[in-house]
Amino acid sequence: MSHFAELMDRNRISNSRRRKVANAAMLALTGLFTALALVPLFWIIGYVVLKGGTNLNLDFFIHLPRPIGISGGGVLSAIEGTLVVTILAAVFAIPPGVMAAFYAARYPNTPLGVALRFSTDVLSGIPSIVVGLFAYAVIVVPMGHYSGLAGGAALAVIMLPTIIRTTEEMLKLVPATLREASLGLGAPEWKTSLSVLFPAASSGILTGFLLALARAAGETAPLLMTTLGNDRFDIGQIVRGGIQGHKSVFTILWSVVNQPVDSLPLALWKYAQQPYPERIQQAWAVALVLMLFVLIVNVTARVWIQHRNRLMKG
Repeated sequence: MSHFAELMDRNRISNSRRRKVANAAMLALTGLFTALALVPLFWIIGYVVLKGGTNLNLDFFIHLPRPIGISGGGVLSAIEGTLVVTILAAVFAIPPGVMAAFYAARYPNTPLGVALRFSTDVLSGIPSIVVGLFAYAVIVVPMGHYSGLAGGAALAVIMLPTIIRTTEEMLKLVPATLREASLGLGAPEWKTSLSVLFPAASSGILTGFLLALARAAGETAPLLMTTLGNDRFDIGQIVRGGIQGHKSVFTILWSVVNQPVDSLPLALWKYAQQPYPERIQQAWAVALVLMLFVLIVNVTARVWIQHRNRLMKG
């Protein structure tokens, strides 16, 4: 072996060792910082579970709140109100958000596409309390009263940027050959979007829906100015009263959304600032329920996505 070949061999071995050492050091460093980033997460979750778990029982989920000084009671009104406003927000935000994302992904360089992306970025940076003020001025003041409908509309505005951007990015990841093949077979543009592009990107789009829903479910400021809060809100009682009064289904549904409703973030905010030990304990329990609500939604969606992917793979 020549002297030059020996030098090249030594240099290769030296570089290989140096790369291995640098790789091990960077892996250790990234692992350390990942662990440090997870510490606050597990600390918060553990503390909320520890403080709120001792106050959870069946009555907490099936009973309305009771006045101060009377033991027991629950947050049924807050749970039902959260479901009402989040469902309304999803109904208001998902269809226009998805259609806007399809347009932005298909025509990104048109004036409307550029304006849409710019508006989405601006809207995502607006404080939620400003959205609440807007909904108060546009919906609450003309209607003359607070309502779950106004709260759902406010949360829908908050959900829109996340839905639009995540859906747009997922659609961009779908191979263009799928769209071209569908159009080549004679399918119109709208049918290609719904039958080919949307199913191909559905996993990522659903993830965007969940991110938006999780953010909306934890908002308090917009609901203070739109739903106000209502400890006596009870869907079961409203439905029973509507049935006894021989009202139509639409009238009953309108009665549910057209009045002030409570929510878990509002209940947490109200209980946490009251100087009563039982309210503070219930505030921790409400925080745990809200955290579990978001967790269950995410886990359910992940399981569904994995099941769907297995079915698609045969």
